[in-house]
Amino acid sequence: MPNPRIRPLDLTDDAAAAAVHRIGRAAYAVEAELIGFDGIPALGESLAEMRAQELNWVGAVSEAGELAGFLAWEEEADGGISIDRLCVAPAWFRRGVASLLLRHALTGLFPGRPVTVTTGAANTPAVSLYAHLGFTRGPDFSPAPNLTMAAFCFNPAAQSSPAGV
Repeated sequence: MPNPRIRPLDLTDDAAAAAVHRIGRAAYAVEAELIGFDGIPALGESLAEMRAQELNWVGAVSEAGELAGFLAWEEEADGGISIDRLCVAPAWFRRGVASLLLRHALTGLFPGRPVTVTTGAANTPAVSLYAHLGFTRGPDFSPAPNLTMAAFCFNPAAQSSPAGV
């Protein structure tokens, strides 16, 4: 099956919002299992709460119109980007959707800008993805008991040629 195409997502559209919410919950359920922590905020987020987030959204959409995954971010006051969520529908795992979304974002949506993201330190697929694409791992931190998070930064000014981007 060919790679999905990246397009902006409009969460005022009920069908788009429902698909994003469904995929987010499924993806975060897998992450919760991987990291041994079921308190991920997005897991308990209602559809209305998700839609109320002041985020920018893009999705990877198959030729058949199926949403395979999405990326949501916010712009920081200092010009940097903070990735809030990067989720892939479990049926699309291991098919390059997260890489496609992240590469598109780094090169097309916010080229040359510093980008930060966090993930559960035990979420090996996400940790590997960020490292592979040239993100630098910062110090781990623990926002809740029994939860260790890994922080990553992509700083294009400090990189001569990011891996895979």
